[in-house]
Amino acid sequence: PSDIHEDSLARLPMITREALDSDGQRVFDVIVNPDSRYATGLRGPIGMWMYSPRVAEHLFPASTYLRYGADGTRDQRLTELAILPAARSLDSLYEWSAHEPLGRNAGLEDEIIEILRHGRPIPPTDSMPGLGETERTIIRMTLDLIDEPKLSAEVFRAAQRIFGNKGLKDLVGLIGHYTTVNYTLKTFDVQRPPGSQLTLPLP
Repeated sequence: PSDIHEDSLARLPMITREALDSDGQRVFDVIVNPDSRYATGLRGPIGMWMYSPRVAEHLFPASTYLRYGADGTRDQRLTELAILPAARSLDSLYEWSAHEPLGRNAGLEDEIIEILRHGRPIPPTDSMPGLGETERTIIRMTLDLIDEPKLSAEVFRAAQRIFGNKGLKDLVGLIGHYTTVNYTLKTFDVQRPPGSQLTLPLP
């Protein structure tokens, strides 16, 4: 689109460290440093978060915790299993195209990815390898939260039993976080890098 800046691939140019005040530079250094997953610099939605450094300061560690856990051992297959149906329900080309390969690399089965990609009904119990009660509950919870007025009592009870109260809240936080990411992507029309394959069919 004509209003997209080449450096940021978004509607606002990439913010530089030098353009920030001392507090903003402190936040910038928390996010962009050799030990960060953004060691090479800002990119994607977090580049837009930095226009409000205090927002970035709070969202960045929350994002890291929700995706990877406090000790970095959160099951990435299950994490991506929550992110992908959120991307599908939100029609987010960026999120889906970024996370489909991450899900596959984490061991998420191709058959499950295809069900999510096309918004197909979840198959009956035990009819597909890798789609047990835990996986079905994560998918149903994600779809309920985005598409329905509230989470059904049935899914709530299943999620509480499987994940416990803390795990249940962490899962809600993960799904909610990717809704927030999607709003950032939509507001600033953040683009995938040139040459990226967009793999989500839209209605």
